[in-house]
Amino acid sequence: MKVIRDIKQMSLACQRLRRKGKSIGFVPTMGALHAGHLSLVKEAGRVNDIVVVSIFVNPMQFAPQEDFRRYPRPIKKDIALCRKSGVDFVFYPDAVAMYPEGFQTSVAVERLSRVLCGKSRPRHFRGVTTVVAKLFNVIQPEVAYFGQKDAQQAIIIQRMSADLNFPLRIKIMPTIREKDGLAISSRNIYLSRQERKEALVLSQSLDLAKGLIKNGIKDAHKIIAKMEQFIKSRKSASVDYISIVEAAGLKPVKKICGDCLIALAVWIGKTRLIDNAIIRNA
Repeated sequence: MKVIRDIKQMSLACQRLRRKGKSIGFVPTMGALHAGHLSLVKEAGRVNDIVVVSIFVNPMQFAPQEDFRRYPRPIKKDIALCRKSGVDFVFYPDAVAMYPEGFQTSVAVERLSRVLCGKSRPRHFRGVTTVVAKLFNVIQPEVAYFGQKDAQQAIIIQRMSADLNFPLRIKIMPTIREKDGLAISSRNIYLSRQERKEALVLSQSLDLAKGLIKNGIKDAHKIIAKMEQFIKSRKSASVDYISIVEAAGLKPVKKICGDCLIALAVWIGKTRLIDNAIIRNA
């Protein structure tokens, strides 16, 4: 496995591989790798000749009051996990290389970035799409892999890739959860022991919603109200948002029908967590 920090060197390495007819699977990450990331790596290795993982904590997607400086950066552990998982290349650029002096270009998927998490994090997705577009240009993979846990991000990346004619396929893989149902996230390490227990309210509220729908309740407002009531019963929990939207276009729905996405963001103490569930053919 090779660790490459230079953008030109990474690009040239990928160009050489493509000339040899090798297919490249790409997993973009911000590091602090966990079972969710490794599931993407495993699928990339199953389908492609070469697996590239990028590790870059992207300052452009953090607002000034957010956790950029304290975001976990266990780079030695991450590299060891990549090596153990069969990754061929780790691309580990620094911020100066990615955003050199004079950098002033951004990529934005306008409407999809203004809803759900975009309401409380207005600059976030512009930062995500800008850095992912740059990484796609450097790596030029056949397939890029994203997790369902970040459903809005995955949908936005799909839209960006289609709109800008990136010659690649976006593969969205299932959310990986702990045995008790908590969606695995790099931010879970911020939770105290008690907060970790109360964080289960996210997946439990989604199960509540699925149960209501199964029992014939289709009114989105009623389902959201029940979820919010349930979440507020936890001492450390406060709701950022709960939304039920079209699974593809992210437009709010009044009545559950077709494919819907139930998405929520909840503060557990000082840690903001997200989760979601897709309801098929409701």
